[in-house]
Amino acid sequence: MKINILILFVVSLLIQNIAATAQDSIVQWKLVQDDAAWVSRDSQGEVVYDGYMWIFGGWHSSFEAPPRDVWRSQNGSEWELVADDAPWLHSDLPMSLTFNDKMWMMGGWYNGRLEDRSASNSVWSSKDGCNWTLEAKQAQWSPRCAAATVTFKDKMWILGGTTKYYYGDKNSLLNDVWYSEDGENWILATENAEWPPRAFHQAVVLDDRIFILGGGNYDPDYLGYNDVWSSADGIHWVQETDNANWHERIWFSSVVYRGHIWVIGGWSNHPYKNWSDVWYSKDGKNWKELQAKGTMWKERHEHSAFVFQDKIWIAGGMTPPLVNDVWSLKLPVDWEGFFDNK
Repeated sequence: MKINILILFVVSLLIQNIAATAQDSIVQWKLVQDDAAWVSRDSQGEVVYDGYMWIFGGWHSSFEAPPRDVWRSQNGSEWELVADDAPWLHSDLPMSLTFNDKMWMMGGWYNGRLEDRSASNSVWSSKDGCNWTLEAKQAQWSPRCAAATVTFKDKMWILGGTTKYYYGDKNSLLNDVWYSEDGENWILATENAEWPPRAFHQAVVLDDRIFILGGGNYDPDYLGYNDVWSSADGIHWVQETDNANWHERIWFSSVVYRGHIWVIGGWSNHPYKNWSDVWYSKDGKNWKELQAKGTMWKERHEHSAFVFQDKIWIAGGMTPPLVNDVWSLKLPVDWEGFFDNK
């Protein structure tokens, strides 16, 4: 009897050790590249398309024109320069997505704090990243940057943003919602959505609903939200929470992975800091923080985030300084249930 109890005890310890080791290996970010081929940057466009992760333009300095280069990678480590002088100009805080088997670059900011700075309402598309078509020189929506975009119900959607990035005011923030089936003709879904006007926020699609998350304003007055809103039609919005577990923030990234919404990094002014936390939710109401093990990427804002090859990826951003590293995280399909049982 004593031997059997001892055997059971030893087996139990082994199971616990195996489970702990498995948990450590599951929740671990992997550094894929610490010095990518593209120059360090933030505020770039990004999409997953045709078996690659893509990066478009971005921001190097507020006193020079933004870069107009296009890069792609199949593994996060090796990056190929596809174009170094794309025709679009406003590549700082643009809106980028994939739709109808094309990549799209829309809106954005040009020339930082220089006198001839401007926002854009142009719409560009490409099938290869090298050749770009101007679908709309001046779309029906007002020139803007830092808006949120999604593909939803076979349409492209643009939500909010700001008409002025520097030296603007709160009146420059927007809460209108537009959609298009071709990139040339845009229809106003609502001029004043129920959520407060904002920029530097994120939008994702989960369970046939659009979710709006966080954001706010930067200049001249900081404004930060940690609220979440959702809509089944882009017109009527429901507030899922006015105070999510994650701290209010702007300049963060968000993706949908493993049936959850993810909030990754970002920046806030109260306290004044970059964030390296990662949060997830099934419904936008209830949020949990992912407790990563091992080496973690440095806190940052305005980085790229992708879901690619069954992993979450982040690339670049401002820590400070600007960086060009690439990290990935893979979770098993039953990851949440595994942790909930511990």
